[in-house]
Amino acid sequence: MVLTIRLNDVLRDAIQRPVRDMVTRPTGAAIRSRIRQAMDATPHPTARLDFGEVGLLDFSCADEVVAKLLRDTGGDRYLVLWALDDAQSDAVDQVLGRQDLAVVAVLRDGGPVLLGAVTHELRLAFGAVLEGGGDARRLADRLAWTPERAADALQTLALRRLVLAAHGTFSPLPLQ
Repeated sequence: MVLTIRLNDVLRDAIQRPVRDMVTRPTGAAIRSRIRQAMDATPHPTARLDFGEVGLLDFSCADEVVAKLLRDTGGDRYLVLWALDDAQSDAVDQVLGRQDLAVVAVLRDGGPVLLGAVTHELRLAFGAVLEGGGDARRLADRLAWTPERAADALQTLALRRLVLAAHGTFSPLPLQ
C-alpha cells in the first residue's frame, strides 16, 4: 500500500490560504513537518507526494521538502514523487544532485524516472527493474553485464531506497 499526500492540500493547510506555489524555506519546512506527521501515522512504507496541483516549486522548497525528507527518512520507508512537471522535476533534480541524493519520480508527461545523483549505469539497472525485476543474474542477462556488476547496481539502488529488495530479488517501488 501507498500513502498518497496531495501537496496542494498540505500547502493550503500550512499557509492558511489558497496558493499553488511551493516557495520559500519556511513554507517548505511547514510542509515537510506535516508530511512527516502523516508518514509517522501510517503503517504504509511508501509515501507518494502528489505534485499534480502544485504550481511553482523553487529550489529552497525542493530542498526543504524533498531533500530533507530523503535524509530524514530511513530504514524501510520510501518516497515517490508523483505528477511532477518539467520545471518541478528540474528543481528537484538539481537540488538532489548537489547533495548526492536520489528519488523515484513519475512525471506528468511520462513514466517513472530517477532524479538526483544517479549514474547512467544506475538508470539502466532501474529501467531493467521496472521491466520485471528479479535478481542480479536476471538483470545481468538482460543488460549483458557481469553478475557482479548487476549485483553492485542493484544493491546501490536498494541502499538508496530506489527499489525494493527482499531475499536477493529486486522490484520497483509501488507507484499506485
